[in-house]
Amino acid sequence: MADVKFELITRRLQEVLGGDIIKAILAEGRTPKCYWGTAPTGRPHIGYFVPLTKIADFLRADVEVTVLLADVHAFLDNLKAPLELVAHRTQYYKKLLLAVFTSLGIPTSKLRFVEGSSYQLSREYSLDNYKLCTLVTEHDAKKAGAEVVKQVESPLLSGLLYPGMQALDEQYLGCDFQFGGVDQRKIFTFAELYLPRLGYAKRAHLMNPMVPGLGGGKMSSSDPNSKIDFLDPPEVVRRKIKNAFCEEGNTAENGVLAFVKAVLIPVSELRIERQQGKTGADAEEGASAIGDQTPFALEGAPDGTVFSVFRKEEYGGSLHYKSFDELEADFAAKKLHPKDLKTAVADGIIRLLDPIRAAFEQDEEWKKTEKLAYPDPNAKPEKKKKVYHPPPPGKGKNAKLADGAAGPAAPEGQAAPSAHAPDATSTTGAPEESNPAAS
Repeated sequence: MADVKFELITRRLQEVLGGDIIKAILAEGRTPKCYWGTAPTGRPHIGYFVPLTKIADFLRADVEVTVLLADVHAFLDNLKAPLELVAHRTQYYKKLLLAVFTSLGIPTSKLRFVEGSSYQLSREYSLDNYKLCTLVTEHDAKKAGAEVVKQVESPLLSGLLYPGMQALDEQYLGCDFQFGGVDQRKIFTFAELYLPRLGYAKRAHLMNPMVPGLGGGKMSSSDPNSKIDFLDPPEVVRRKIKNAFCEEGNTAENGVLAFVKAVLIPVSELRIERQQGKTGADAEEGASAIGDQTPFALEGAPDGTVFSVFRKEEYGGSLHYKSFDELEADFAAKKLHPKDLKTAVADGIIRLLDPIRAAFEQDEEWKKTEKLAYPDPNAKPEKKKKVYHPPPPGKGKNAKLADGAAGPAAPEGQAAPSAHAPDATSTTGAPEESNPAAS
């Protein structure tokens, strides 16, 4: 049983550090505890499906999962999210993650959501952070955050604090292993080195592969052309996939092909296993799922198909694959054309996003939060309406004279005398009485 759980916990990962720690916990019959964190900065993109889908495996293996909304980290990372926006973005991320988990059939009741500021501002945490600062060199701190913290010509001190705080989170969240992308590796090895120097236990670290951007390179929230937003409508999804780099026969740096491998096929396998009752310790998986929960296989596809590509009969008919290796081989041999692959991938992504967009449209609070978290930079500021304020007594054109009588009426065709200019003369040249109320 322990071996089965370990296989579930570690399958489809790119790298595992400290696997023996997890094996020892499982051998003792204890429940492993994990944390996965995300800093609420830019809009989350569909690359998040990779770690979120993997969390289903953790729950199947009876792992206790904590989701950290790292709001303090978001602020520290070279002001990617200004302090006044962090709170709104934190709530946006939570709303979105809950919707994605539900769309994947992952029971959110088994997940613990924690905001970093709820403990990272405490006296104990701050003191440990200071202790860490006495041990860590500037070189080590900068090196650890090189692939995660935004690199600028004149880096801020805040970016150097980022890796140390992520290491301390393992202790304060009480986890046995931290899970994240392979881009976190340097921070993970940093934590393995420095936590024991504070007298804390060394944790294991599990890393999922990163999904390349649509144009090659890393999929990034800061580059709208490299990624697809969770709330992108179908026409935008199709346009972005149509423009994605996907050269015929080229399987390297191919974001479209990589997304099939990292997201669509794992989700298909997850759904097939659920249909077969293979959910391990997570009997609630799929019970509250929203949206289409069938695999990405066309109707009539052979049993075990995890991904289908529709083609007209005149072009050889549809293609059905039971593994990514089969699909990749056909693409490399140019048996699968990029246009057909792109169409199938766009269809799959739209199916994944439909229930998430529907949840957003039905949640007025979420829509308000989205506008506060990501205000339109091109929006024109609202013009303030002028409010009429009546003049104080004795002022203005209708002011009364000191004795309470109205000022003398001007002869027809002439301007009325001013009550605010005691030295002025009337149009007839006669001296005008002064108005004490205006002096």
